[in-house]
Amino acid sequence: MPNIAIIGSQWGDEGKGKIVDWLSEKADVIVRFQGGHNAGHTLVVNNITYKLKLLPSGIIRKNKISIIGNGVVIDPWALLEEIKQLEKLGIKITNKNLFIAENATLILPPHKELDAIREDSKNTDKIGTTRRGIGPAYEDKVGRRAIRLMDLANKKNLSKKINMMLFHHDSIRKGLKKNKINKKKLIKDLVKISSKILKYSKPVWKKLEEFKKKKKKILFEGAQGILLDIDHGTYPFVTSSNTVVGSALSGTGCGPKTINYILGIVKAYTTRVGEGPFPTELKNELGNRIGKRGNEFGTVTNRKRRCGWFDAVLVKQSCIISGINGIALTKIDVLDHFKDIYVCVGYKLNGKKINYFPSSLNDQFKVKPIYKRFKGWLKNTKGIKKWNDLPTNAKKYINFIKSYCNVKISSVSTSPKREDTILLQNPFKG
Repeated sequence: MPNIAIIGSQWGDEGKGKIVDWLSEKADVIVRFQGGHNAGHTLVVNNITYKLKLLPSGIIRKNKISIIGNGVVIDPWALLEEIKQLEKLGIKITNKNLFIAENATLILPPHKELDAIREDSKNTDKIGTTRRGIGPAYEDKVGRRAIRLMDLANKKNLSKKINMMLFHHDSIRKGLKKNKINKKKLIKDLVKISSKILKYSKPVWKKLEEFKKKKKKILFEGAQGILLDIDHGTYPFVTSSNTVVGSALSGTGCGPKTINYILGIVKAYTTRVGEGPFPTELKNELGNRIGKRGNEFGTVTNRKRRCGWFDAVLVKQSCIISGINGIALTKIDVLDHFKDIYVCVGYKLNGKKINYFPSSLNDQFKVKPIYKRFKGWLKNTKGIKKWNDLPTNAKKYINFIKSYCNVKISSVSTSPKREDTILLQNPFKG
């Protein structure tokens, strides 16, 4: 049975949490490979709602191994709080079912402060970050001055590494007329929690190799979506990591032959959080209706999501970039009560028709969607579990997405509950 990578194929918030949880029943190991605690997953199991930020979705299942890879940036205080909240809901988390890559980069208070300073600055464009320090932490990683999980094991070495980090941060703060960072307090706070988080530390690449040799089924879980990728997204209105499938390899230490099936998660309409271009956005009552029916508020921030019609051009582009084998289509039930439904099938740019989303930010803002109209089904699909039980017009809508994107539909989700899923192709069987 193949190993699967789950990739968000729009601007995130596609419903990955439910799909990962649903598939994790068949998996042995669930791995989170990039991002931070700015993108969450909401899971509804037996009428209990679990809101995850850093922990892989498999953590709520018994007899599963959950792994946080080296591609993730970790706020250790946020992680410990998340573990605490899950334990209150009856989830047992130990160093037997949770492994964290020893070389994962940590998010520290100075990162969060810098993130907020930039967002509030009048001299820079507002990106719409969650102010959680994700970007500055990735900057330190690339700048070779990051504090990593393994560094907490040696206080003397930790002090030296923090000196390197503060040399950079204090010079920035000086220019911003901010006080220097209190090094003693930072070290004291890190030492205080070090034993609580180090117990999960592992050479994740080595553990994954062991699992592969034992023929364990591995599920790789990404955060955000391809359109927020630092290279392939709507730059600079993107996240600070690569969200495409290649990050599943670099973010865990696995070779390319590890992943056998790439599953793209796609919402039946389009949403995005924060600033940036959004060709099919509906800034009217229709958009509000979609948002209200879809409960479109961020898991982590509770920010209202911008809503619009399905953009097939963007999804097809995402499928090509990440080599997606199958689409898990979510939230089809949100569209149940719309008389007419529209799908973007191309753009007009400077009077010419184009069939791709351009890389230039100016062009991304300028493109105008070309729509194909579909008749709505005006019937309730919530909770449907069989393809033949779907309304005819809903089937036509789904089949068009399949043909336009030239990718098979693996499943159709008809509610947030894990059991309300129509399985058309089992990813674990290829």
